[in-house]
Amino acid sequence: MNKNKDQGDKTPRKKNDELLKGAFEEWFPEFLRFLYPAADDLFDFEKGLTFKDKELLAIIPDRERRTGKRVADLLVKVFLKDGSEKYILLNTEIEGGDDTEFAERIYEYNYRIWDRYRIPVATIAVFTGSPNQPRPDAYQRQILDTTISFRYRAYHIYGHTEKELLAMDNAFALIVLACQKASQEGKVPEEELGEDRSAIARTMIASGRYGRDRIIAFLMFLKNFIYIKNDKINRKFDSYIYEVTGGTIDMGIIETIRRQDRQQGREEGKIEGKIEGKQEVVSNLLLATKFSISEIANLANVEESFVRKVKADLAKKKN
Repeated sequence: MNKNKDQGDKTPRKKNDELLKGAFEEWFPEFLRFLYPAADDLFDFEKGLTFKDKELLAIIPDRERRTGKRVADLLVKVFLKDGSEKYILLNTEIEGGDDTEFAERIYEYNYRIWDRYRIPVATIAVFTGSPNQPRPDAYQRQILDTTISFRYRAYHIYGHTEKELLAMDNAFALIVLACQKASQEGKVPEEELGEDRSAIARTMIASGRYGRDRIIAFLMFLKNFIYIKNDKINRKFDSYIYEVTGGTIDMGIIETIRRQDRQQGREEGKIEGKIEGKQEVVSNLLLATKFSISEIANLANVEESFVRKVKADLAKKKN
């Protein structure tokens, strides 16, 4: 059984961990609103969030970092409406296993942060495994008359039904739903996963709550997190996004641009070669999409004047 499961995994677990961590970082205010209905009365989101990666890494032993199991953990500084600073330690149990030491481990993390930085921390655990995955929400230890009792907030991705998640009007609810669907990879046909992925995208776009850049970030996460190997299904998804956004979001072009940009960042070459690469990227955007000058400049990581020059050159070639 384990062998078949491994063969069905089409994307490395570490990659999914990193994608999920990125989603938590991108949508952390929505995550807090998802867990706490009165979040906007409790947290002062206007003061922003600070992710304390270095502080978190400092309290996790090397042996735990090497396993890759803690990739999605976060330590975040938030502000409350009363002006005070608070810290939230988010532990995400990605593996979907039944780690009997999980509660003890996050108690240790909580205590280590206090011991090193003297910062009180609220701990939240998110479980992303099957519906039957154990989800401990407390750690207790008693020796003679000494008792340690540690309770924390625990949430499992199957804590809400699909219908409930779609009705929440919250981007993080859709991320939870994406986790549910991703856990079905290898268990249901890819065509079904493709339909589910499109339905989640449609809900996000139709919400009207988020700007274009955030929608693109969400769609990129969605397409890569619910991983489908079939190129035809992926092209269908891209076409669907293009149609429902009136041609303003072309997933294929965006992915190509980001891939080219990453490649150019990795390669060492002449300045002239890099400029030619940027010209090609900008030309493709101008010809294939309805992006504005500023949007193309942002996507291609160039100045708006560069985009206008390429646009003028294209116009001369047509004449």
